[in-house]
Amino acid sequence: MALQREPEKHPNHERWLVSYGDLLTLLLAVFVVMYAMSQADKKRVEEVAESLRESFGYSKATVGAQAVVIESGNISVIPSIKPQSLPTPQQRPAAGKQRTYAAEKDFGAIKAALDAYLTKSGNREKVSIDITRRGLVVSLTEAGFFDSGSARIKAGSEELFGVIAESLSPYANPYRVEGHTDNVPIHTGRFRSNWELSTARATNVLQKLIESYGFDPAAMSAAGYGEYRSVADNASAEGRARNRRVDIVMLSPGGGMGEPGSGPSRQQP
Repeated sequence: MALQREPEKHPNHERWLVSYGDLLTLLLAVFVVMYAMSQADKKRVEEVAESLRESFGYSKATVGAQAVVIESGNISVIPSIKPQSLPTPQQRPAAGKQRTYAAEKDFGAIKAALDAYLTKSGNREKVSIDITRRGLVVSLTEAGFFDSGSARIKAGSEELFGVIAESLSPYANPYRVEGHTDNVPIHTGRFRSNWELSTARATNVLQKLIESYGFDPAAMSAAGYGEYRSVADNASAEGRARNRRVDIVMLSPGGGMGEPGSGPSRQQP
């Protein structure tokens, strides 16, 4: 008796659908993971924003003349401050708000906020910020804030100067404003030497902080060092440009101990 043969099976031309389905499943998984990561990053950004707001003493409801460090959803560290909208000295926080003392651990938060603003606004070349044993040092370059041979703050730098001043004004630390020049001699009808130019620039910045931003005069001092405390080599044009600066120094507890009148009553823990 002959065996019955099974009918020959036709080849399956739709097996590619299995691979295609696997590919779609993997793509879906990738997009789900990416979405989850984006939500986690957003949450972390909001947490960082809130932390910086608290470190600067501002709340989410801060508006108007008060500078807002970071707003959720708008990662703008310090918003633009228009010169015409700046409040008068009588409206400054100093008139009715107790300043807090910035300890060394707070300097990093202040530096990070200002660095972010300088990068976003394109003013990185005009200001440099360092943390030293003396405290937080904000260096204003001559090119950004003064005309050559002049001690008057340029009108075009008012907005940037206002952002820096508003960032420092909530703190009761003693401040020292220091003027510096390069080693190129100067002799004009107003300034007979670099000593006089550096001192005049430091004094003008100090007066601006007091009169326009409510800084406590009793906590302020000004000094002019001329060419004798350089931070770069005067042999190059780039080095000379770095040396022509005014430093606003927010003194740390240790750095402020040498200031006249400093002591337990001024140095807060």
